[in-house]
Amino acid sequence: MFVFDLRLFIEATITLLVIMDPPGTVPVFLGLVGRKSREQRKRAARQGVLVSFLVITLFAVAGNSILAYMHIGIPALQGAGGLLLLLIALDLLTGKGATNHPEVEDVNIALVPLGTPLLAGPGAIAATIVFVRQADGALGSYLALAAAIVAVHLVLLGTLRSAGLLIKVFRESGILLMAKIAGLLLAAIAVQLVASSVQGFITAGGQP
Repeated sequence: MFVFDLRLFIEATITLLVIMDPPGTVPVFLGLVGRKSREQRKRAARQGVLVSFLVITLFAVAGNSILAYMHIGIPALQGAGGLLLLLIALDLLTGKGATNHPEVEDVNIALVPLGTPLLAGPGAIAATIVFVRQADGALGSYLALAAAIVAVHLVLLGTLRSAGLLIKVFRESGILLMAKIAGLLLAAIAVQLVASSVQGFITAGGQP
């Protein structure tokens, strides 16, 4: 008999919301696209959330197989994500992320770092894989996890689309300041990811 797993839905939704942290992405999002037009910001929000949704869905469906086939562990994902975020953070802090090629930059921002690894980062990927394992082949559990993933990304989309309201408050100078703050936040997240990666490798003895 089909039974929707409400407990898994609530647990997965809360866990992913905490890890992906929609309010915490707002300063970074505005630091990346705050000086662009309203339509460009909305497009970046849509594309970034879509990329995140596709990445999380991919790892929900085939995450265990992908990691096992490529002999990649969660610590390796954390290390790669941390190094990638560190490069973006340095661009924001030094001001090199300016709009030399706006159209290309819009796409790049939506893919990296917004869609992944900021939203669909190692933490969210790892949590999704764990929840898939908990589902243990039950259809109701799989549907509950799918509903949780959709719900979380709807919250993310709503949060990022409403971030433009802050631009009216902070103005141009505030957005520049927010870009620097975003750079510091991303650098801190990057260092934490790398540290967690090193700790994970030590704990696992270098095994994936």
